[in-house]
Amino acid sequence: MEISTAQIALMLATIALVLASGLYAARSVHSAEGFSLGGRSAGAPLVAGTIAGTCVGGGATVGTAQLACSLGLSAWWFTIGTGIALIVMGLFYAKRLRRTSLETIPEFLGVRYGKSASVFSSLVSSVGIFFSAVASTLPGLHLIAAIFGVGHGAAAFALVALVACYIFFGGIKSAGVGGILKMIVLWLSLCLAGVAAWHGLPALTADAPLAPGTWSLGHAGAQSIAAGLLSLIVGVISTQSYIQAIFSAANPRTATVGAFAAALIVIPVGLPCSLIGIYMHAAAPDIAPILALPAYLFTHAGTLIGSIAMGGIALSLVGSIGGLSLGIGTMLSHDVFAPLLAVKSEGRFLLLHRLTVLLVMALAALFSIFFIDSQVLVWNYLSMALRGGGVFLPLTLAVFCPGRLSPRLAVISMLLSTATAVAAAALKSAVHPLFIGLVVSAALILPGICQKQKEHTGRNLS
Repeated sequence: MEISTAQIALMLATIALVLASGLYAARSVHSAEGFSLGGRSAGAPLVAGTIAGTCVGGGATVGTAQLACSLGLSAWWFTIGTGIALIVMGLFYAKRLRRTSLETIPEFLGVRYGKSASVFSSLVSSVGIFFSAVASTLPGLHLIAAIFGVGHGAAAFALVALVACYIFFGGIKSAGVGGILKMIVLWLSLCLAGVAAWHGLPALTADAPLAPGTWSLGHAGAQSIAAGLLSLIVGVISTQSYIQAIFSAANPRTATVGAFAAALIVIPVGLPCSLIGIYMHAAAPDIAPILALPAYLFTHAGTLIGSIAMGGIALSLVGSIGGLSLGIGTMLSHDVFAPLLAVKSEGRFLLLHRLTVLLVMALAALFSIFFIDSQVLVWNYLSMALRGGGVFLPLTLAVFCPGRLSPRLAVISMLLSTATAVAAAALKSAVHPLFIGLVVSAALILPGICQKQKEHTGRNLS
């Protein structure tokens, strides 16, 4: 894959423009709350930009094109499912969570179930989101190393520097502004590239037709699609990075509108990526599927569109890593480090936030170097198991049925279901570890709810 100086210059200019906008937005951030929540004054566009900027990472772009090489159009389900998850969040969770005026998911669980639930969920969710950040860092390291011909150590340093520019100074405000611009770049460039791929396909497939099912959204199978959709819903709702954007909204209605807007932004992104994956399968059947999107943009899409789109792809990785790191940093600094270190002053709290986020970025890069040849899917499995296996059901009950689950049972269910999900992931279970964790969580929670309901009914009758 040969890359010209002009292509690299255009790609870097695109990245620099978006990062500069985030740095400009950071000028107004002077407090810890401003860093993590933007002063709770975000409008719907900023909420949507923050969510979409984190959602649309390597999986939604490079990963979708990679999957489309094998499965065809059904690869689009990744961004369709993410969009549906955001709609569910907007319909049922956004207003209720925003009305609390809290800052983190562990803080919310702590209010309902006590300090033990807060600390445990903070640590487990942080590790889970960290593995998701690793899943975005791995393709970032490979991409930088391949484009610039450098080692993985130098690529890691460059990637951390880019992510730091994106998130370190402005926090969620930089993520929101950068996310809006990133999505504009991706939308326009990928749509143009996708249209070109669509028009070029007939000539490629005239003598060698595509495999049956290529254009079917159901080609992956109903069971696989349903399982993927459920895992995305659980994953999105259990992730601090997305809920943090909800907490940053100016009011509950804005939070809801922002979630819906993010869904409308995210869903279409997978279509041009799928078309490009299908095109590259026909044009270069021997290509490594993970290189389908970069190869098309650098060799088939034209210098201008391809380079700008590649800048957008790089920004999608940077934005995803940055948003996830911000979520982890906020939980750890707010729920663990600040109480532990007795941090009181606003200035020190802001510094703690920033340093924690920077530490998370560096650790993700270092961890990825040690596991540079590992499969991204492994880290996604672990991430989902930790993020949602033990937290999703207690969180949902805390949102919709506060008081129905005892604090003691909530903590026990979190511990055992998370441990079971992690064990299933380690043993490479045929069933998704997330689902195993959810089943264990439900098996522990439901009898307790029924018992509490009987006690409540008995007291009323007496």
